[in-house]
Amino acid sequence: MGSTDSEDPHDILIHNHRILSSVHSGSVEEAKAAHLYSYKHGFKGFAAKLTEDQALQIAKMEGVVSVFENTKRKLHTTHSWDFIGLSEEETMEIPGFSTSNQVNVIIGFIDTGIWPESPSFNDADMPPVPAGWKGTCQSGEAFNSTNCNRKVIGARYYHSGYEAEENNKLEQYENDDDPRKKVSYRSPRDSNGHGSHTASTAAGRYVENMNYKGLAGGGARGGAPMARIAVYKTCWDSGCYDADILAAFDDAVRDGVHIVSLSLGPDAPQGDYFNDAISIGSYHAVSRGITVVSSVGNEGTKGSATNLAPWLITVAASSTDREFTSKLVMGNGVHLKGESLSLHQMRAPARIISASIANRGYFTPYQSSYCLESLLNYTKTRGKVLLCRHAERSTESKLAKSEVVKAAGGVGMILIDETDKDVAIPFVIPAAIVGKRMGNRILSYINNTRFVPDVAAPGLNILAAWSPAIGKMNFNILSGTSMACPHVTGIVALIKSVHPSWSPSAIKSAIMTTATVFDKNGKPIRVDPEGRRGNAFDYGAGFLDPTAVLDPGLVYDAKPADYKSFLCSIGYNEKLLRPITRDNSTCNNQAFSKPSSLNYPAILVPNLKSSFSITRTLTNVRKLRQKATYRAAVSTPHGIQVSVLPTRLVFTRYGQKANFTVTFKVSAPSQGYVFGYLQWKNRQSRVTTPLVVRVAPSNLGEDV
Repeated sequence: MGSTDSEDPHDILIHNHRILSSVHSGSVEEAKAAHLYSYKHGFKGFAAKLTEDQALQIAKMEGVVSVFENTKRKLHTTHSWDFIGLSEEETMEIPGFSTSNQVNVIIGFIDTGIWPESPSFNDADMPPVPAGWKGTCQSGEAFNSTNCNRKVIGARYYHSGYEAEENNKLEQYENDDDPRKKVSYRSPRDSNGHGSHTASTAAGRYVENMNYKGLAGGGARGGAPMARIAVYKTCWDSGCYDADILAAFDDAVRDGVHIVSLSLGPDAPQGDYFNDAISIGSYHAVSRGITVVSSVGNEGTKGSATNLAPWLITVAASSTDREFTSKLVMGNGVHLKGESLSLHQMRAPARIISASIANRGYFTPYQSSYCLESLLNYTKTRGKVLLCRHAERSTESKLAKSEVVKAAGGVGMILIDETDKDVAIPFVIPAAIVGKRMGNRILSYINNTRFVPDVAAPGLNILAAWSPAIGKMNFNILSGTSMACPHVTGIVALIKSVHPSWSPSAIKSAIMTTATVFDKNGKPIRVDPEGRRGNAFDYGAGFLDPTAVLDPGLVYDAKPADYKSFLCSIGYNEKLLRPITRDNSTCNNQAFSKPSSLNYPAILVPNLKSSFSITRTLTNVRKLRQKATYRAAVSTPHGIQVSVLPTRLVFTRYGQKANFTVTFKVSAPSQGYVFGYLQWKNRQSRVTTPLVVRVAPSNLGEDV
């Protein structure tokens, strides 16, 4: 029956009994016998034993929002690992494979630290720390060696680079028995929340009742919940500095991690590899067999991808099938929905107005429509729900807009944001995000009526562990590629547990060639606010398929020397090469001279004049009892003729390699990039390679 409106709980109980007695011939005794629960804190309502006729009578009563059957439900986990197809069990076993060896896989997180007391990081029933671990548990403010355990086996922090650039030292705090009172910590302890969130997403233990302020409740766990965590805190309030990042990489290699996960990166556009600590540090890690997983960035515009070195696994973000919608009920009875993490509820109906008519002083209606600080008139805004706009791709804070509306006397907000309409925000007042189409419907409604929606609650993206130093919360919901990255990190840990000898490039290949370009309903993945059909520039090879990555059949493998050849092929000489390789490498007698010759699990031809050929090598990683034959199938990019030789590859043993050549020819005019794929398939496997081609304008030079 909606909000409690701060009513006395006892009065609510009496009111509930009165309603029930009205459908029990006025008998208070029968009403009390039928009554099961009264909900009287977060919301108002009750549960009772009713006949269908009694339920229908109550549903028609004034003030009743809904009546629904007490249906049996399965436990809900939070939820992304179920969405991509992994089991509910903490072992995260995949049918046909045992991932129990994940207890020997160590993941290093370069991030904001960790909150070790979180239940996501408990070490119950975990075996001793792996014998090969050489790391340490560095003491610092509100953190000492006892904060490490058999789950969080190491922790370090780095601040010299930060202090050098910020021209000040991290503030020192006196000892305090309650570390939650701190604002930041000169130690591995997480005062930001981001590091705890990413670590628990990738490798958190099973937590029985994880939720965000009561939302999205259920059991939750990381992708590899029995893997070990090593913490490398390099990020502080203002960011993460290269000097500290490189020091963390250096220690991680020495400590003996198997995987490094970084949900951070440079500003777009991607700069020179040699001016980028992540490119340099990851190169050294990969050269020593350590897989490095990174996020691509969140700008979402053309050319904004970062962390693009080919030795990295670079991860974009997608949505899942779970959402918590905020309900908007118009005065004419129309129900609309938006996204929000706000738990605030409207106390009473309120008029909705466009923020453009609430302009203050000399500000124009256009300016005030964006609900920025000082633009709103208190008299016009007071007691109203404001319909505000958000500039696409802007850095304006959506949360701050709700604070501006609240400060101006507004009681609610509807924010029109086409770009991020599916991203939930914890607004400070009842609020919701809607797209342009729904925003226009609301504007049309405003122009024809005076009444407004009852805006209520929440939205979900990725729920994971958090630092109580921020908001006094143990768990939080975040969105972005920072949250996508640890999902892949968790899968990499499972791959390492089953195939410990695979190289970083083999792991990357397994993830890319088994990915899917279809959603959970078997339809092509859609992107952008308009629902455009996606392509390789949107999602790379596709959406992660964790049930297939452990048995890809074939992989594109590469050695550290191949990355040196790649660097030489894009114009680096010995002088530039050696700072990153830290050896006496030269560009003489390299394995190949064109960047497209790197044995990569995708093929890009950016400047096709007439024809161009590329050779790739596949390695069999399946133990065979009899020969395995793969046949080539091609979905050709528009206007391009694609031929593959040979059309069949035959393997008879584990580790066997086979070469093939793909030739591209222009067959019809085309503009921009066109997309297709090459698939090597047999009864057991489909090894899929994206094809991306652009026909060169006539004034460009040779094929590349």
